[in-house]
Amino acid sequence: MTGTVVVPHAELLGAVASVFAGRGLARDRAATAAEALCHGDLTGVTSHGLVNLGRLYLPLLDSGRADARADLVVERDLGASVLADGRRALGLWSAAQAVDLACARAARHGVGVVALRDATHFGCAGYHAARAARRGMVGLVVSNCGGQRIARPPGGAVAMLGTNPLALACPAGDGHPFVLDMSTTVVPTGRVRQAARAGEPVPEGWLVDDDGLPVTDAGAFDRGEAHLRWLGGAPETGGYKGYGLGLLVEVLAALVPGAAVGPAREALTGDRGADDGGADDGIGVTAVVLAPDALRGGFAGDAAGLFTALLACPPLPGADPVVYPGWHEGERAAWRRAHGVPVPERLYEELLAEAPELREAG
Repeated sequence: MTGTVVVPHAELLGAVASVFAGRGLARDRAATAAEALCHGDLTGVTSHGLVNLGRLYLPLLDSGRADARADLVVERDLGASVLADGRRALGLWSAAQAVDLACARAARHGVGVVALRDATHFGCAGYHAARAARRGMVGLVVSNCGGQRIARPPGGAVAMLGTNPLALACPAGDGHPFVLDMSTTVVPTGRVRQAARAGEPVPEGWLVDDDGLPVTDAGAFDRGEAHLRWLGGAPETGGYKGYGLGLLVEVLAALVPGAAVGPAREALTGDRGADDGGADDGIGVTAVVLAPDALRGGFAGDAAGLFTALLACPPLPGADPVVYPGWHEGERAAWRRAHGVPVPERLYEELLAEAPELREAG
């Protein structure tokens, strides 16, 4: 199957929520998890969307490596800052819960910090950060990959860190919110695997072999024959900055809450850690939310002016109009909410097998 099926957004959310509820999630949590997962398909970040339902999240639940009935537990509460244990709850829900809690504390104190350990894979980091932007706040979400080790330090012979994503979201007046959502490696693993499933090569610069030579065969990554590069590429072009950002995330998301870390002694033996089809055990997530309106007046107008000015920047001759991170995703999401979400036929049939009511709704 190579075609696509256009599914109304509400029906897609309902079907995915039904699947999660069937695995034991409470209905409200299942709805949040469905929204977080389908955010990838809604915005065009399909490597982190519905493709991971049967590949990652259902195996996590079915194997017990994620606990459908677990609740986030607050272990220390200092008002503006909270330490919580995710108890291996489904990360699509628990990361959203952590951001919502950080928002509530920010509304009271001007800043809210929730450091979460024993979490599981949470999908698109930008979805979670944008929950703060919808409340007129600025949200920063960082997550390490627990014990999973994918990327080598520059010049290192073994992998020590994960892709370690981060996202920052800010309201932009009447425009789409600014949402910077990025891995600290040049691309996330999902992009490489997406190319491998399609039988397509990846661009030179994404992967290198043990000797640091370029690899364009996407399948080489899962065969252990290639490694992701850091954002910036070679050291001469800024790769140390991507590596540094990866360590920044490891500090905030793992060391602060006490989650599993990638750079552990077992990594020195070449142990790759849990692969992405497993669970990325012991993930850490930290959410930092700022409520500027609690600190000063005029933030909303200033933010609107900043991003409106960027959109007004004249482009070079022949270049596309100037936008900012999150703008294209916002446009795509608005169109797909109105007209439907394209779903590859193979994924549509997989979803139908789990939620046959989707065909009836269509």
